[in-house]
Amino acid sequence: MTISYRRLTPTDAIAYRLLMLEAYTLHPDAFTSDVKEREALPIAWWEKRLDSSLTASEVVFAAIEDDQLLGVAGLSVEPRKKARHKSTVFGMYVPLAHRNKGIGGQLMSRVLAHAKSLNGLLIVQLTVTEGNAGAQALYKRMGFVTFGLEPLAVAVDSGFVSKVHMWKDLRE
Repeated sequence: MTISYRRLTPTDAIAYRLLMLEAYTLHPDAFTSDVKEREALPIAWWEKRLDSSLTASEVVFAAIEDDQLLGVAGLSVEPRKKARHKSTVFGMYVPLAHRNKGIGGQLMSRVLAHAKSLNGLLIVQLTVTEGNAGAQALYKRMGFVTFGLEPLAVAVDSGFVSKVHMWKDLRE
């Protein structure tokens, strides 16, 4: 079958929740969210995250094949007046079985196209766990530039991990 890409809606909340809980479980160093905290959230929280109204401040795009989510990536637009020119990529995840097929790049292309379509949005930023060379390389290919390293960014069972901060200027 062919992989399709689309924006998720509240009707996708159950599948999205399952995929993200998998991500938090298998890759705790890669996400600030904790699996136990997210697992406890009601399905209504996940549905709200996938709000498809024109006023939604968050969007999530997915790669789908045979009704299965093969990967996801979200974009959150800053709601505060003085920072509305900024947005943040969140929840980028492609399971191991579907990596190295171009899915991550396609998801990021859709996130960036959406960001460019938003009036007044100038910046997309993200963080990636230090040492995640594959993700960092993808983001660099997509035009992101490193602007800092946050030490002790996320507490995990093994201690702390640092986060590399990256950004992309949408005017370029």
